[in-house]
Amino acid sequence: MADDVDKRGNEQQAFRQAVTYGVSVIAVAVVVGVLTAVWAANRSACAAADTRLCDDAAKTAVLFGPGVILLAGGIGAFVLTFRRFRAGRNWRAFQGAGWFLFVLMTAYLAIGAGSIAR
Repeated sequence: MADDVDKRGNEQQAFRQAVTYGVSVIAVAVVVGVLTAVWAANRSACAAADTRLCDDAAKTAVLFGPGVILLAGGIGAFVLTFRRFRAGRNWRAFQGAGWFLFVLMTAYLAIGAGSIAR
């Protein structure tokens, strides 16, 4: 079992790595969201519609594209947490990043599902 009290020297580096990981996952989710929104707006099925999300395929892509990226990022953060724990390194920052990504994913899906359902 690792003694987590004595690992104060690596906290700054582990925190920076976790923040970089979380920001990178969020950036990829934003890029995927923008790309799916552009794709949904420029489809031939939506050419005559007044809204950008004119059918179920467009709504699903815009809702679940970034959501899946955030889910995969959260799972990846927890995998990194477990691997760092097993190696005896500082793991708390990655656990925090995983929970933050999961909360962000849940909020995005809840808000997106509520706005698409109208």
